[in-house]
Amino acid sequence: MASADTTNEQFPVRVFGGPTALFEYGGLRFLTDPTFDAPGDYPRPNGRLLTKTAPPSGSPADLGRIDVVLLSHDEHADNLDDSGRALLADVPLTLTTPGGGQRLGGGAEGLADWESIELDRPGGGKITVTGVPAIHGPGAREEVEPITGQVVGFVLTGEGLPTV
Repeated sequence: MASADTTNEQFPVRVFGGPTALFEYGGLRFLTDPTFDAPGDYPRPNGRLLTKTAPPSGSPADLGRIDVVLLSHDEHADNLDDSGRALLADVPLTLTTPGGGQRLGGGAEGLADWESIELDRPGGGKITVTGVPAIHGPGAREEVEPITGQVVGFVLTGEGLPTV
């Protein structure tokens, strides 16, 4: 069982801009919400434009090995853009919303609220990733989700590791 103890232990996180960050945890390499497209206007299905104003601080070529993508949601280009979608094909596991897991297919798996998955650590042991409730905008979840879509957060735990 993973420890729920809190700690002040720190570990490096490389932020690429927006929601995209790379970190190693328990010997596995995690990438959050991959967005690597250039600045510009991106049309959305609702007819509005999403405007990206700043470039990422690196490219997918800078990432090295990625074991798991933690994808809060797949329905908006500010959390998964075209370059990020292409990158998913080379990642063994993408954890996301249940609907996102169905839409993305391949190595994508949806986690419902409070659902957990155990990942094998290199050298032994497990990392537990738990999907936690999240919301994409102000208001009650049941009012926001029909407009913005479902979003998931993640809590990572492992024996001898800080809770993230």
